[in-house]
Amino acid sequence: MSKAKKILCAVCLTLPYTVSAKSGSVNYSWGADALATMHDYVVTMMLYVQYICCAIAGVYVIVSCFQIYVKMNTGEDGITKSILTLVGACLFLIGAFVVFPAFFGYRI
Repeated sequence: MSKAKKILCAVCLTLPYTVSAKSGSVNYSWGADALATMHDYVVTMMLYVQYICCAIAGVYVIVSCFQIYVKMNTGEDGITKSILTLVGACLFLIGAFVVFPAFFGYRI
């Protein structure tokens, strides 16, 4: 450890930390409302992310199919690899669209 890091650690250890603690009765009702609001926000954003992923996957499928078509016509190697990559990507997206919402308890 360098000398500067040691000095920084020593200074940070000697600085007093402020502690904010509530004394007396505490109202915890805001926590449930905040949790419900966060859940609604996550579900809404999850749906938007799914829509964006579907759009990107559609473009990827079109480009990939075009590349496979060109490879087949020109007789290039790697056609099987391209097809398997496309099928694997499609299977991953289908799995992600089922697993990700189910993780948050949302059913499609």
